[in-house]
Amino acid sequence: MHYDAIVIGGGHNGLVNAAYLARAGRKVLVLERRHVLGGAAVTEEIHPGFKYSVCSYVVSLLRPDIIRELDLPRHGLEILPLDGTFTPMPDGNHLWRVNDHARTRREIMRHSRVDAEAYDEYGRAMVEMGRFVKPMLDMTPPDPTSLDPRGLMDLLFLGRRFQALSEDDKYNQIQLMTMSAVDFLDQWFETDVLKATMSASGIIGTFLGVRSPGTAYVLLHHYMGEIDGAFRSWGLSRGGTGAISNAIASAAREAGAEIRTRTPVSKIIVKEGTAVGVVLEGGDYLTATVIASSVDPHLTFLKMVGAEHLPDEFADEVRRYKFRGSSGKVNLSLDALPDFTAMPGPGAHLRGAISISPSVEYMERAYDEAKYGRYSRRPYIDVVIPSLTDPSVAPPGKHVMSCFVQYAPYHLEGTNWDDERERFGDTVVNTIAEYAPNIEDIILHRQVVTPLDLEREWGLTEGNIFQGELTLEQLFFLRPAPGWAQYRTPVRNLYMCGSATHPGGGIMGAPGRNAARRILKEVGGRRSLLLPPTS
Repeated sequence: MHYDAIVIGGGHNGLVNAAYLARAGRKVLVLERRHVLGGAAVTEEIHPGFKYSVCSYVVSLLRPDIIRELDLPRHGLEILPLDGTFTPMPDGNHLWRVNDHARTRREIMRHSRVDAEAYDEYGRAMVEMGRFVKPMLDMTPPDPTSLDPRGLMDLLFLGRRFQALSEDDKYNQIQLMTMSAVDFLDQWFETDVLKATMSASGIIGTFLGVRSPGTAYVLLHHYMGEIDGAFRSWGLSRGGTGAISNAIASAAREAGAEIRTRTPVSKIIVKEGTAVGVVLEGGDYLTATVIASSVDPHLTFLKMVGAEHLPDEFADEVRRYKFRGSSGKVNLSLDALPDFTAMPGPGAHLRGAISISPSVEYMERAYDEAKYGRYSRRPYIDVVIPSLTDPSVAPPGKHVMSCFVQYAPYHLEGTNWDDERERFGDTVVNTIAEYAPNIEDIILHRQVVTPLDLEREWGLTEGNIFQGELTLEQLFFLRPAPGWAQYRTPVRNLYMCGSATHPGGGIMGAPGRNAARRILKEVGGRRSLLLPPTS
């Protein structure tokens, strides 16, 4: 059977891509290797009654245009706000920032009057930076080396936007692109725990420390999220992050897309420089006019296409593309709620994120260990307890705790992740126990996800949750390779639509949507899109 488009990978970006192509009247097939849709945005009932958002666990970056255009609420999407961030400290103190700005300002004032004043100014500056960058999320990156008039107009558009910024905002934008998260925050704040917790957003998905240049942009990347128009808001999807993927899949199916699970692709067939179909692991051969891959460049080009079908220079760029997975996940089923020494008992502080980031030195020491091939003995941990907001993910009276952990380097020195998995899980639990001593007594079950697991089970090379680091040399018109950031590839009719393309990772959907628009623009007008290739 011939399709107009075959989408490889049923993660949220692949599903978004398929939904838009199907809405344009194309005959679309999505092929997902695992038994469940969603890729890293997935909900699985690992233990009876407990539903884990196994990998990705919070949502904010999902593009409002996608939610609206695919009518995702009608397909079951419901985002529940995550109220603030609670940071316990070893001395029994804490920092608790909530969505109520006045309360957060009073809380910061408890630590520093100067920082409370600076917090308003910082917030305004970051909103302006977010507004400047936000239109770029929906752009096909222009090639600065090309004389294509459309690309030149895009560059002119960006230049005019930059010139329209105030002088202070111009400096801030340049600093965000070049500085470390801590160095940038040092210009605003003096409170150590505040800087440590805020800088954590700058290291997510990168093998860099909070003092490493370039992490300030990653901080901005995570600052740009919104829920229902509320800027810098984060939330949980009712039913877990898999509900997001299922809503997108429902919209795609309604538009006519066919979606298959347990259907791994082993090879992309290339004839005379053009992608013409795929071979499944079972040996079946499917043809399509367009192939859109939502898996990462390493798997797409070096495994499925083969370097023999690629220009040598491009194949070398793919080999140089940096993954460097640096994080793991520990999911816990709990018999009761953790009791934090810094704020004993149940309360609203447990309904938001709980950040184990007590100081800048703590964060940097965690990175120091990872640099030498060891997982952090005292890691940065971002904890959420989704069952407090969404009781459907756990049995009555029980809870689910999600722990994102950094650093967990993919390459371990002198050992391997299969041997270290449980010791890594113990390290995470022991670290939390320093702040919530009852945690060990209330764990019913646990799931430990290492970078190697992320690679083997979820197809994320080296366990990188963004399909490649969000570093300066891998952003915008350099993602995934110079000259090939416009979703097309050196293989005709083969496109990329995953997080390895602009604008990068997170539950965003923008790569899938941008790629679909590119495909429809470049191939959609050709009569060949509706016809099988000649034999």
